[in-house]
Amino acid sequence: MKKAIITGVTGQDGSYLAELLIEKGYDVHGIIRRSSVDYRERIAHLEGNPQFHLHYGDLIDSTSLISVIAMVRPDEIYNLAAQSHVQVSFDVPEYTADVVATGVLRVLEAVRMCGLADTCKIYQASTSELYGKVEEVPQSETTPFHPYSPYAVAKQYGFWIVKEYREAYNMFCCSGILFNHESERRGETFVTRKITLAAARIAQGKQEKLYLGNLSSLRDWGYAKDYVECMWLILQNDKPEDFVIATGVQHSVREFCQLAFHEAGIELEFKGEGMDEKGYDKATGKVVIEVSPDFYRPTDVVNLWGDPTKAKTELGWNPAKTSFEELVKIMVQHDMKKVAVERAGEYVACNLEEYLEKGVVK
Repeated sequence: MKKAIITGVTGQDGSYLAELLIEKGYDVHGIIRRSSVDYRERIAHLEGNPQFHLHYGDLIDSTSLISVIAMVRPDEIYNLAAQSHVQVSFDVPEYTADVVATGVLRVLEAVRMCGLADTCKIYQASTSELYGKVEEVPQSETTPFHPYSPYAVAKQYGFWIVKEYREAYNMFCCSGILFNHESERRGETFVTRKITLAAARIAQGKQEKLYLGNLSSLRDWGYAKDYVECMWLILQNDKPEDFVIATGVQHSVREFCQLAFHEAGIELEFKGEGMDEKGYDKATGKVVIEVSPDFYRPTDVVNLWGDPTKAKTELGWNPAKTSFEELVKIMVQHDMKKVAVERAGEYVACNLEEYLEKGVVK
């Protein structure tokens, strides 16, 4: 039985990857941070599985990493943990650098210190944000980097330190340059999940309006569940190499909104330009989407579009397994159910409070 360690196992990608590796017969060990707040809902269904284990650790604590790696002695490590919100990286740049940049170095050094440099394969979750102020479209493994946020700059260090350890110590360590990948497990502060939740809430009368940043920003959006399969394939390759993980298809934030609201039963019409652009419900004429300067970044990436040719040809990975339209549908259907359950819970709570006041129940 192969053993794998996943940092960031409680995240969107980590939870899908844990499921995939368990299906493939791995003994999976996840590293989580200690917290008084429960944030393990994405992996709750895996706890109790004899192939799934959790350990406390942190990318900013090398001692904890060495301890877990020495105990597990894994065949593979997937480093997915990060402060991964681009906007937040402008607010906490030092913390972002410590986790996203130096954290990668700590993982690599922990593997070396535990004497596993020759046997343990390492996957580093890199990002399309490396291309930042893009110098060519679409972006491939040979496209020059031009990071455009503290998060992207930190990720560039992680990318190059992986390359350095591969060449200096002959370690099997690789980076997957992941373009935007979403799912129903995406955090609610990320723009796609923010859109699908808002569409569900507006459709069910729980929210009036959605505020967004640049509606013309272009992204290459894929399904996270498909992307973790490519992560695994990268470590099964004959030699350690870096790969772009993308769909090769590009859409705007505006298009994402139109599809999401359509799935929720609302047809949108956009009017105006730039900061004055608004999205209207065609049926009622009501404004349901507005642009807010609060969601513009100091430096904004507007045109990300990946070229997955290398992953398709060398790994046999299928980037078209889940289409953009199917992805949006999956997310909206999930959030329509989520909002409906929330509404039902509120209804029960309101009625219970009324019954308690009337003395109907005690």
